[in-house]
Amino acid sequence: MARRIAIAGASMGGLRAAEQLRSAGWEEEILVIGGEIHPPYNRPPLSKELLKSPGSIQEALATVTLRQRRTATDIDWKLGAPVIGADLTGRRLTLATGEELGYDGLVVATGLRPARVRVPGPLHGRHVIRTLEDALGLHRDLRPDARIVVIGAGFIGCEIAATATLLGCRVTLIEGSSGPMQRTLGRELSAGMRNFLAERGVECLSGERVAAFTWQDDGTDGPQRCTGVRLTGGSEVPADAVMEAVGSQPNVEWLAGNGLDLTDGVLCDGHLRVLGTEHVVAVGDVARYPDRRAGTGPRRVEHWANPTDTAKIAAPALVAGLNCSPTPEPAAPLPSFWTDIFGIRVQGVGSPAVADRIEVLEGDPLRPADGAALAYYRGDRLIAAVTSALPADRQLHYRKLVTDAGLPAGSQLAAV
Repeated sequence: MARRIAIAGASMGGLRAAEQLRSAGWEEEILVIGGEIHPPYNRPPLSKELLKSPGSIQEALATVTLRQRRTATDIDWKLGAPVIGADLTGRRLTLATGEELGYDGLVVATGLRPARVRVPGPLHGRHVIRTLEDALGLHRDLRPDARIVVIGAGFIGCEIAATATLLGCRVTLIEGSSGPMQRTLGRELSAGMRNFLAERGVECLSGERVAAFTWQDDGTDGPQRCTGVRLTGGSEVPADAVMEAVGSQPNVEWLAGNGLDLTDGVLCDGHLRVLGTEHVVAVGDVARYPDRRAGTGPRRVEHWANPTDTAKIAAPALVAGLNCSPTPEPAAPLPSFWTDIFGIRVQGVGSPAVADRIEVLEGDPLRPADGAALAYYRGDRLIAAVTSALPADRQLHYRKLVTDAGLPAGSQLAAV
């Protein structure tokens, strides 16, 4: 009887895992299970170009659907039926439909969901972005002259603030305790991005938090429509719609009760094997694993390239375990990320968020639209570089610097 590898999660991580399982020589059954009804699609456009002009759901899906590699053959898909429970000892999954499925190997690829502001309030006019339907729903509220409040100034919040402004909305960006993308970019470049956003019409409120939502009672028992937010300082910001971009939470609840460390995602070893069980690996931003390049302990990486990078490590390890063959030495991926805001690209490689020192290599970070490059160090070792509005050849130059820096002493680097 043919053995089965089940992949829980049918987004990019699930697709890339299936492809890499075939590349690793797995010729038996692969079943990908996901909660969305759509095939895997690319999510970064949801807060940028697709949000600006999505068209119909069919037109939007056509622009972002991910192509499956031709070598990834005979893959079965079960969509619209998320996994809600697992017995890892008995190797069985429970779906939302009540169906139970057995497996021989398991890939955890359930990704993230948006975090929400933890204050009560109406549902109408409150938005998050994770799915195609989320993007289309927000787009309908981005009418010219509409008052839009974006809570959270990470990459998603800044992208949506820029997109809404380009559509003619009046946008207020509530930064919270740090500036735009500060955790990744550092203080100087973050301050430059704040100036850049403000110059293009985004009102940036620093050091503020949401205390409550306000709404107009329409006399019905149903959810009311949001009319604004009240801040902890007592002021109120009027809004026709509110976008909550306050981070993400790993989808790991379905794994509870199996003795795993689910503190922040799924704890894995350097091969992406889930600790505390066997024949289970994790891929994508739900996986918490050692960052060998930065020299830190296990952490999650939420960048776009991560599903592909981790699938290249996890799939061979899972196949080797099932076939009782040697496990290949894992690569040490170089994280990469980018964002496009008001026509400039901010692009980075490495792990700047864990740096303890930043140096300016080129330009002025307070003027990001004029071009800048920064180096991020952990101790004396270069672990990341970020560029803003620089041409491709300069971006490649700084990427090479980080690549050539290699791994900390004592680590071995396998080919990526």
